[in-house]
Amino acid sequence: MSVSNDIAITSVKLENVWVITRRLVSPILLACAACLGMAACSSSTSSAPPASSPSASPSAASTSTASSAVSADEKAITANWTAFFNPKTSVAQRVKLLQDGSAFASVIQAQAGSALAGSASAQVVKVTVITTSEAAVTYNVLLAGTPALKNQAGTAVYEDGTWKVGDASFCGLLTLENAGKTSGLPAVCKSAT
Repeated sequence: MSVSNDIAITSVKLENVWVITRRLVSPILLACAACLGMAACSSSTSSAPPASSPSASPSAASTSTASSAVSADEKAITANWTAFFNPKTSVAQRVKLLQDGSAFASVIQAQAGSALAGSASAQVVKVTVITTSEAAVTYNVLLAGTPALKNQAGTAVYEDGTWKVGDASFCGLLTLENAGKTSGLPAVCKSAT
């Protein structure tokens, strides 16, 4: 009898952890989507010169120019990533800050109404530009300013002149929110790597 009680208690504890995790991830995803949208708005109205395009290749003689271009890319990635996950960013802006964003519009819209999503955000820890069109992003997901998921690995992609949250990163968060199941996720998640 004691063993079966222990198993039942453990099962209930695991279920509670799953429920809490699921409740935390949904608003986090919404906040992430919001954050990127705000960055897109603020970067489009900024008077700063645009970041270098991925097709521009720095010459060997302009090392300082190359490092400032990387710095500009890192700043743009950080701003857009943060805006995508900011709950105050409009759904339309979040869609623009996500790779293949239109495929996720209904998911982002559905999460926009969640109270928990209203307290979620993202904090970029590190950006490593890999190529002119791809970067690795390490970030924390915050709930009410407190880290809920630390050092998450993500990807940013340069698409249509903007650094965006990679769809594989967003799909990973959606899968986590869906208890590891990919059923019911947007079709683009099946092909996202």
